[in-house]
Amino acid sequence: MRHNGEVPTLPQTEPEAGVPSRLRNAVFQSVAEEGKAALVERRLRVAINRGVLQAGERLPPESELAKSLRVSPVTVREALVLLRQSGLVTTKRGRGGGSFVTAGADPASHAAAELASISRTALRDLAAHYFAVTAGCLELAASRAAPSEVDAIRARLTAFGDAAPAGRRAQSTPAQWRHVADDIVVELCALGQSVRLTKEQMRVQSELSPLLGLLAVDDAEREAQRDEILGLVDEVALGDTAGAREALRATVSDIVERLEAKRRSLLER
Repeated sequence: MRHNGEVPTLPQTEPEAGVPSRLRNAVFQSVAEEGKAALVERRLRVAINRGVLQAGERLPPESELAKSLRVSPVTVREALVLLRQSGLVTTKRGRGGGSFVTAGADPASHAAAELASISRTALRDLAAHYFAVTAGCLELAASRAAPSEVDAIRARLTAFGDAAPAGRRAQSTPAQWRHVADDIVVELCALGQSVRLTKEQMRVQSELSPLLGLLAVDDAEREAQRDEILGLVDEVALGDTAGAREALRATVSDIVERLEAKRRSLLER
C-alpha cells in the first residue's frame, strides 16, 4: 500500500484471531492534552463494545496504558474504576492479576444501551462526521489508489463471503462481520494516502461500529452491508471521486434511518 508519509508507530497488543490490528492500535493512540478519565474510559468502552477488546482479554498494565495514551497513571486508574462500575472490566490482584474485559461482557447489549441513550441530534451529528471524514478518504483513494491495491481489498471482502456454504454466502457471526467490515473500510480509506484523514477515519469508524453491529444481526443484513461496501470499492476502482462520495452518502443515509428506527424501538420497550 502506498503512502505519502509514514503512519506513526503505535503500541502493539496481542490480537485475537480475526480482530483488525488497525483498529486495535487506534484504541491505544495518545489522547494528548485531552487526557481525562472520561475520555480514556470512553475509548476503552467503545473498543469493548465493538469487540476490538474481547471478553476475557487482559488489558495492558496501567503504566503501559498511561504511557501509550500520554496521561497520568492516576487518570488510567480513574478510567478503570468507571469501567468496573459499568461491569465492563474486572480487576484481579496478585500473581497473574491485572485488569480484564469482563468474561460475560455483551457488546450488543452495551451498544443497544448506548444507542438508546444518544439523542437524535447527536446520532445525526456522528453520522455527518463519519460521512465527511470517510468521503474525503474515498475521494483521495479514487484518485490515488493503484488497481492492484483495490483488487486486493475486493478479493478479501469476496473471500470472506464465499467462505460460507453456497446459498449462504454472508454466513458469519455479527462480531466476525464487524471485524472484517471495519478493517476493509479502513484499508480502503488508507488508499487515499493521507495519514491524518486515515487516523481520524479509524477513530470515527471505531465509534460508529458498535451501532452498525446492531443493524447486522442476521445473514441477510450482513449481506446487504457487504454489497454496500463492495459498491464503494467499485467506485474507487473506477477512479470516480463523485461516485464514491454519492455511494457513501446513500449508505450513510440508510444507516441513519435504520438506527433511528432501532433507537425508537429500544425506547418503546
